[in-house]
Amino acid sequence: MTPTPVDTQDPNAPYLDAIRQTKRALRAAIPDLKERFAALTENIEAQVQAIEAERAAGLPTVPSVQAADLDRLDQATLDRVRQRGCVVVRGVFEPARVQAWNAEVADYLDRNKYLEKEVSKRGIDKYFSSLSSSRPQIFGVYWSRPQMDARQSEELARVRRWLNHLWAFEHGGKQVFNPDLECTYSDRVRQRQPGDKTLGLSPHTDGGSIERWIDPGYQQVYRHVFGGDLRQYNAFDAAFRTETQEIPSPAVCRMFRTFQGWTALTPQGPGDGTLRVAPIANAMAWVLLRALQDDVPEDSLCGARAGRALGINPEYHSLILRAYGSIPKVEQGDTVWWHPDVIHGVEDEHTGSISSNVMYIGAAPDCEKNRIFQALQKPAFEAGLSSPDFAPENYEVDFVGRATPADLTPLGLRQMG
Repeated sequence: MTPTPVDTQDPNAPYLDAIRQTKRALRAAIPDLKERFAALTENIEAQVQAIEAERAAGLPTVPSVQAADLDRLDQATLDRVRQRGCVVVRGVFEPARVQAWNAEVADYLDRNKYLEKEVSKRGIDKYFSSLSSSRPQIFGVYWSRPQMDARQSEELARVRRWLNHLWAFEHGGKQVFNPDLECTYSDRVRQRQPGDKTLGLSPHTDGGSIERWIDPGYQQVYRHVFGGDLRQYNAFDAAFRTETQEIPSPAVCRMFRTFQGWTALTPQGPGDGTLRVAPIANAMAWVLLRALQDDVPEDSLCGARAGRALGINPEYHSLILRAYGSIPKVEQGDTVWWHPDVIHGVEDEHTGSISSNVMYIGAAPDCEKNRIFQALQKPAFEAGLSSPDFAPENYEVDFVGRATPADLTPLGLRQMG
């Protein structure tokens, strides 16, 4: 795949030939495509039915664990987390500490007149433009002191080590990544007001759309899906995950994350305008083979668009969308995590009574791919620019109270590279 700047009118235009050629090549390499897809559909259907049954019984479909118990969880719990591809880790931070962070973030935005400046920068971030809902109330700040404090905290370091160790991180006798050291990936904050009806995100995945089919690195990630023994596919196998090449676009993650995630600054749950997931870790395998079926146009990958989030839609993906639902109630200081292949979105309406606020902080272990990004991120931090992965809104250049290198702890310095 040769990355080409995305055409805003037709982002797939530079890649139509590659899409057609890739689909022909993949079909030729999968002589049992029909049978393979049928077997995978049966597997996904069984998982969907289990999730539907749990939901009907009022049971949580997303596993929850206590931060204090991470070192003594039984195998059944670990297996469930891997199968569902997402987990709530509760009690990571003390509520009083999180309350102070929440207040400081709000003050940081207010005293620096973020909302006034936002008006002039609307439209710069086009990443979610192909999703059916409007842009959520996500604030393009990366360097507030609460964000930096949380990222470099010992509490999150411990949680992310545990998350990284859920993966098979060795391949060919070498470590794909170091599970015991994080690389800081600067992301944003969300503050969603009660009553909001316009700020959701429809179901999607991040970290690559059409790349998942046409990029040689991704083809290796999904080598057991596109050929060989489908039963060998493991969504938590890190082999080749750090060798993918994303199409250049604002807000397309160039780091490898074992889990996307956020830290709850306020209590929130179903109906509060918060996260929704389809908790099936191997659902991406089904999405990939779905695009190779006869009812999909030859130059289409079920609507996937270059440089955008990979949308999951009712026309092609109704099976998986049956499993799509809201996360359970979380409290201040809880953290929520989901595998980078897991389909997720944000509720369209906030019917609760208080703001649903989070800091987006994922798990990005040390590896060559992530160190390359660190070299780009460090000068952005020092200058107060937007993270290099996001639209260049650059709100914080002159913000009062922005974190600086002097605010980094020894752990924070290591994580920043």
